[in-house]
Amino acid sequence: MRGRPPGMGPAAQLVCLATFLKVSETDSFDPYQELLKTLIGFIDVAGLYFALTQLTHRNISQNHKFQAVGLGWAFADSVLHRLAPLWVGARGLEFTWDYILEGLEANANLVLSISLAALGSLMWLRKNKPKTLIPIIYTCAGIVATMPSITSYLKRGLGWHFPKVVGFELFTSLVMAFISWQLFSACQRPSA
Repeated sequence: MRGRPPGMGPAAQLVCLATFLKVSETDSFDPYQELLKTLIGFIDVAGLYFALTQLTHRNISQNHKFQAVGLGWAFADSVLHRLAPLWVGARGLEFTWDYILEGLEANANLVLSISLAALGSLMWLRKNKPKTLIPIIYTCAGIVATMPSITSYLKRGLGWHFPKVVGFELFTSLVMAFISWQLFSACQRPSA
């Protein structure tokens, strides 16, 4: 990717989150903070754009480029956000189900990252996509990009417990993966 390490997008997002978001003393939902978190979350979208448009290896096809970028992005995000809590928790003396749920949440994030990369590939790299699918592609990409704020609202705004939120994330990631796959397949067919 021409001199840019693959983890720069998630690292930049993490620095922005730590710099601009305040730590709340209460567990209440703050719309201003969530809007700011959503705007910072679009660093992922910008980073994926640059990764998809500047990945120039001769041996990678357009069909596999989103998979490489999505897996790399999810790996960097997982290492930066989840490695330390899971490592410390796994080495502790007391077992809790929260670590299993965090692992499931990481898997849902992996699927969402690949889905976002596939949707980004359709938005920025496919010139021959059917015009009727363009609004669906952008809507799905917006939903996937704002997923952290959606889950935060479910936890803080609606008071959902962590297992229920993880179940929602797993279900949503599978639905978005299926939709992304169908959209990608529809854009692969030759237009009549």
